[in-house]
Amino acid sequence: QVQLVESGGGLVQAGGSLRLSCAASGSMFSINTMGWYRQAPGNQRELVASIMRSGSINLAESVKGRFKISRDNAKNTVYLQLNSLKPEDTAVYYCHAQEVAVTTSGLYEHDYWGQGTQVTVSS
Repeated sequence: QVQLVESGGGLVQAGGSLRLSCAASGSMFSINTMGWYRQAPGNQRELVASIMRSGSINLAESVKGRFKISRDNAKNTVYLQLNSLKPEDTAVYYCHAQEVAVTTSGLYEHDYWGQGTQVTVSS
């Protein structure tokens, strides 16, 4: 089991910045990819950014050049730096961790989610 606790959301004006943190605890052995998703009212949850243990990064096109994801493996913590925020970035941001393991029964995959943190960008 893995627990994810997010912090750092809030209200900010357009053009401002925020930094989200997600601290993971529990059995991290089979956790490789961690990242952030967001969900705005009426929309589906979408990937914002993900980072593998190796440091390989995947960023959504809509946030490239504005958001930065980083990870401290020693602290089991992933960060999302949000810069040049726009009103359309307003959403609940969820931390995500993917567990992947090879078992005698085959490949085992499980997604863990944080409780979500609200980011609101005013125009």
